[in-house]
Amino acid sequence: MSARSLRARRTSLDIWPGFVDALANLLLVVSFVLSVFILAQFYLSQALSGRDEALRELNARAAELAELLAMEKAAGEELRNEVARLSSTLQSATKELDEKSRATADAQQTIAQLRDLVLQGEGAIAAARQELAGAQGSLEVEKQVSLQAQAQVKLLNEQIAALRDQLAQIAAALDAAEAKDRENQVVIADLGARLNQALAAKVEELARYRSEFFGRLREVLASTPGVQIEGDRFIFQSEVLFASGSADIGAAGQEQLRKIASVLNEIAPKIPGELKWVLRVDGHTDTVPIQTERFRSNWELSSARALSVVNFLTAQGVPPSHLAAAGFGQFHPIDPANSDAARGRNRRIELKLTER
Repeated sequence: MSARSLRARRTSLDIWPGFVDALANLLLVVSFVLSVFILAQFYLSQALSGRDEALRELNARAAELAELLAMEKAAGEELRNEVARLSSTLQSATKELDEKSRATADAQQTIAQLRDLVLQGEGAIAAARQELAGAQGSLEVEKQVSLQAQAQVKLLNEQIAALRDQLAQIAAALDAAEAKDRENQVVIADLGARLNQALAAKVEELARYRSEFFGRLREVLASTPGVQIEGDRFIFQSEVLFASGSADIGAAGQEQLRKIASVLNEIAPKIPGELKWVLRVDGHTDTVPIQTERFRSNWELSSARALSVVNFLTAQGVPPSHLAAAGFGQFHPIDPANSDAARGRNRRIELKLTER
């Protein structure tokens, strides 16, 4: 072989190492881009988890608001209108969160599509390497494969640029969603505070009438034995109203209940109509079992006594819509001692002016 042909062959072989270096650098760049995509996916997953947590907190707060609204749904036309407006605002906030959730799902789908494009790019690069490895025998084939690889690299660069633009748009959408979430949280907190203020005002107003009611009862029944006031309850010993084992109100008990009905009829017109109140009558017995033809247990005796008081007050003109009867049997004693005196204190009728 002549020296000239050797020089030509050596020149053609010297091109190959440079081409391999260039291809290796291209692979490093693609690996870096893939790492960036993976990190972006991780941070986006963290952000999505934050959205889910915010949604759960908002739903929990919505449940609390709904419960409070249910407790005060009959508190007057003005309060009902306020609650309706608050519920509408909360529904709007929930709808916005649902829209954000759908936008987040779209973002996840877009990321999946981006990941597929990256995988396609990796496959294209692997194919290019195989074609370059098989083209060592022919310089013409090497040139053709090189041109194809350059075209593929150019296409990949364009796709990477497009992916970057899409990621920037997704990040901007997520920032906007976070800002809207913060605004919604501020609005909900303000609505809760206003609702709590309205409820506190109603409770304070009822407490004022309760104080007036018990004050008048103290004046009327101050000299009656077996009657006392403890906290927000007016307590009658059962012997004041009933005979032993009976649910029929005696003459002395009727006289005392007439005084209570008179005071209640005097106070009731002063209480505003939107303030929903009720006088609860609770019947209690001692622990001595009872079993007669009329009453088979202390439950039935305590309930019958409470109903007798409610029926008597209704007959005296007290509106039945503001009365309630409950029987507690022997299960809520005020004196746990096992003595006649303790059992006498536990046999009682309690009156409590409270919210409905």
